[in-house]
Amino acid sequence: MTSPARPFPHDDRRPAPHGGDDGVRDGAPPAAPLLALWHAVWAVAVSLTALSAQMLDGLRDGPLAALLIMALPGVLGVALMVRDTLGLRLGIMVGWLVAATAAAGLTGGVTGALPGLVALPLAAGIALDHDRTGRDGLTWLGVFGVLLPIFSGLTSSWLNGPEAQAPLLAAASAFLALGAVGSALRLTWGQRRRRLALAESQAERIAALLADQPALTLLLEPSGQAVATWGAAPPALSVPVLLDQGLIAGVHAPDRPAVSAALSRALSGQTAEVQFSPRAALDRRVILIAAPFVHAGDPPRLIAQAFDGTAQFARELGLETARVEAEAQSAGKTRFLANMSHELRTPLNAVLGFADIMRQRLFGPLPERYAGYADAIHQAGGHLLDLINDVLDLSKIEAERYQLAMAEFDARDAVSAAVALVRLQADDKGVDLAAVLSAEPLKVRADARALKQMALNLLSNAVKFTPAGGAVTLTLDADGPDLELAVSDTGVGIAPEDLKRLGRPFEQAGGADQKAQGTGLGLSLVRSLTELHGGRMTIDSTLGEGAAVVVRLPVMAAGSAEVETAAPVASPRPADAVP
Repeated sequence: MTSPARPFPHDDRRPAPHGGDDGVRDGAPPAAPLLALWHAVWAVAVSLTALSAQMLDGLRDGPLAALLIMALPGVLGVALMVRDTLGLRLGIMVGWLVAATAAAGLTGGVTGALPGLVALPLAAGIALDHDRTGRDGLTWLGVFGVLLPIFSGLTSSWLNGPEAQAPLLAAASAFLALGAVGSALRLTWGQRRRRLALAESQAERIAALLADQPALTLLLEPSGQAVATWGAAPPALSVPVLLDQGLIAGVHAPDRPAVSAALSRALSGQTAEVQFSPRAALDRRVILIAAPFVHAGDPPRLIAQAFDGTAQFARELGLETARVEAEAQSAGKTRFLANMSHELRTPLNAVLGFADIMRQRLFGPLPERYAGYADAIHQAGGHLLDLINDVLDLSKIEAERYQLAMAEFDARDAVSAAVALVRLQADDKGVDLAAVLSAEPLKVRADARALKQMALNLLSNAVKFTPAGGAVTLTLDADGPDLELAVSDTGVGIAPEDLKRLGRPFEQAGGADQKAQGTGLGLSLVRSLTELHGGRMTIDSTLGEGAAVVVRLPVMAAGSAEVETAAPVASPRPADAVP
């Protein structure tokens, strides 16, 4: 691991933790008590100087008043013990400027009896800037503020003539000024040294924490050149190469554009993540997460972490491979079912044809026993053909090869044909089948065969699971742009736990006796054909009371009027239907 001489770039001017201008505490002595003490010591010192000079020499009114005026800002500064704000510090600084200007006017400034007092605004500015995160505004105000008492003193000397100087008093004022300036500098510099030491200590702790991380942390230039590194580098990612040649040099050539783009995104203020192969080990992967590193006074840089992503890549690669294999197997199964269904239909049609010839006795009478066999063959073959047709349609839909033959037609015609085909089954079972169709034409743009198939499947299911004496009702009507087809029955119903499964291929509800009556393809085909039309199918059922299936298709043709009432319309009898 390599790290720079300074673990982290830092700036002595750190923001105040409390969000205001009260100064930075961070383990250093509080600013307010030290400032208040500095002001109190000044007020006592200048007052004692005035008292001593008065007792020894008997001060004139001007110097005595000047010393007492200069004590006032010190007394005002004691208020920092109660509240320490930027406004209060600025007010105290203004007090120092006014007091120094007034004192210089009374004594003649640098040419008068108390020349040292002219430097007090500078001392006050240095002191009041103490612990204010390195801001030097009040210090510079003090520097320029010295000009006010100098100008005031020169003006007073020009108007009133030069004051007679007392050497001891002038020396005392100089010592007072030197003490004030020196103590203010000591106060500020000491605090800044403590703050700098604290910052260095924090930087060292952060560097130690980064060094213990399982990832490699990098401080990067915008070009990708590593300035510093901490922590453990992923295998095959060379830290010397990163420091000498830069991050891009350690990346496999085809992955370099992606890494450069990620660094550019991070430099623009985003957090970027990229995966690449190290140049020294193409079978491994490294995950790099980069973010901008903005620091006052420093050029733009990036902070990044590099992890070993080989295991994650292997897992993702395995999942992707498994997904591709599963999709290939599913597609193969779909193609197999479609091909087999197509191949089975041709011989099965021949079986049905010959069985029908035997049933109708076109070539002469048959023994009663053989006639029964012919009826059984024709019935079983018809059931098998229906199953094969459903499998073929589902296979085409899954393989995205099913093409809807869209055309405009009256939806009542297709549904009436389905009702006619199911009515014989309903009559044989003793189930009352009723169709409630719109009295007005329902012009739709859809696949007529698919609509008939949906109605036929729903009706067949309803009749199949409705006991004798029950009822099955079909309703067809328009609802705005949607065609609504609903089939309800008073049959055995569906349990709540089975409702979630119905609609998927080969899923059935109920007990073994109910499952033996079907294959589970009818509802699945209805749902698939509904979704191909952009519609939706819903099922509502209560166990033991019946079920209702509603299909809504957005297929109403332009210009079709919505019918508000529906009247029963007699559906064609089996004799009217085309076999």
